[in-house]
Amino acid sequence: MTERRPNIVMILTDDHGTQTIGAYGSVVNTTPRIDEVAAAGVRFDSCFVANSLCSPSRASILTGTHSHVNGVTTLWTAIDASQPTFVSELKAAGYRTAMIGKWHLGMGDGHDPQNFDHWEVLSGTHGQGEYWNPTFLSENGERAIEGYATDIITDLATEWVESLEGDEPWCVLIYHKAPHRSWEPDTKHAELYSDPIPVPETFFDDYATRSVSMRRARMRVADDLSTSDLKVDPPEGLSYEDQALWKYQRMMEDYLRCVASVDDNVGRVLDWLRARGEFDDTLLMYSSDQGFFLGEHGWFDKRFMYEESLRMPLLLSYPRRIAAGRIFDGIVTNVDWAKTILDAAGVPHHPRMQGRSFWGDLLGAPTEPEAEGAYYRYWENDDIIHKASAHYGYRTRQYKLIYFYNDGLGQQGAGFYGYPPEWELYDLEADPHEVRNVYADPAYAEIRDELKRALWREQEKVGDAPHPSQPRPAGV
Repeated sequence: MTERRPNIVMILTDDHGTQTIGAYGSVVNTTPRIDEVAAAGVRFDSCFVANSLCSPSRASILTGTHSHVNGVTTLWTAIDASQPTFVSELKAAGYRTAMIGKWHLGMGDGHDPQNFDHWEVLSGTHGQGEYWNPTFLSENGERAIEGYATDIITDLATEWVESLEGDEPWCVLIYHKAPHRSWEPDTKHAELYSDPIPVPETFFDDYATRSVSMRRARMRVADDLSTSDLKVDPPEGLSYEDQALWKYQRMMEDYLRCVASVDDNVGRVLDWLRARGEFDDTLLMYSSDQGFFLGEHGWFDKRFMYEESLRMPLLLSYPRRIAAGRIFDGIVTNVDWAKTILDAAGVPHHPRMQGRSFWGDLLGAPTEPEAEGAYYRYWENDDIIHKASAHYGYRTRQYKLIYFYNDGLGQQGAGFYGYPPEWELYDLEADPHEVRNVYADPAYAEIRDELKRALWREQEKVGDAPHPSQPRPAGV
């Protein structure tokens, strides 16, 4: 008898940091339904995004490739949706497939979702959609639906599955808008988290020892959150520090309330699968397209290679095959997911796919050597809004090396609007909050040089060309 192939549910949120998930030890909120996924399966403690922006991350998840391969390097580059994805391979192998919610990879001219039997995705600027009464685009046109987006997306996804006939397995991507900025909660959660919310240890970071590239970023809660974000002006007469704390509390209230709706809807999916008798035979993944700064280093948003932005939540359950209550601390990235999902479904990888399948690790029979590190590249030189300069780097279990190549003027060596290239190095065991850049510390000279070689080798492995300003390390 052929082993039953799993149904596949991927619930992906937008900007949901691990620091606001109970299973990851949140001290600011509770997420009991999301935590159920971890209790029923595996919590990944070292899952990292390869490019911490919404569109590039989604492209890497779908295609199993890095940004320079799939072509979606920045927020403003749409996907060539004809390229191979894990969904195209599942569909070719007999899966029914659907995409519901936030696509955020461009629309029209070859950018619409492809290889889905059904898709219905949020409309609006850059595919962000609205929290309330959102408009959806589909293969059948456009329609507005009254209600709250997080609830509606769950409704549409479960309704599609309920409409299916036959026994062939199915795959549905449930992609929420929440908890992305502008943080508009559902009315039923409007009173949650009104008490003081703990402030991160690094909220008033002075950025000593860090690069100019880091210090010039315009993502500060104190300075760069607007009234449209906060929905109300701060009280008059506050000091700079007190106003910063007021803004943090206001931001977090709405952010956590949006997360509460996500948690409710994860619970709805779990209850629905159990009611259908399919929970044990479903590969269920909960994640976000990247992490998010929630006051750490005084910031909000993502983009940088620091931990809060780099680290993705990933919780996975499949009770028929995977033991419950496990923690996996091996390094994985979002580029690895496509191969892993295909292995779980017994479907061959497309040869173009990169990354490392961790399916064998979950079964106790690894098929590839353990990953030594994760490669990251943020391509967008943004000098208008966030002032986050392009950079890349390599993260191992203990260390992180970052290179800000600063080429915003398009002139080799000229620097990003006058700044020369810069390096940062962090010892994550000694300095988990990344407040001490030890790149110039003689005690780390040997480690620094080895990490430069490892970075160069990893760039060669994934086929990404080092920036012309980066010297070739000795020994490679």
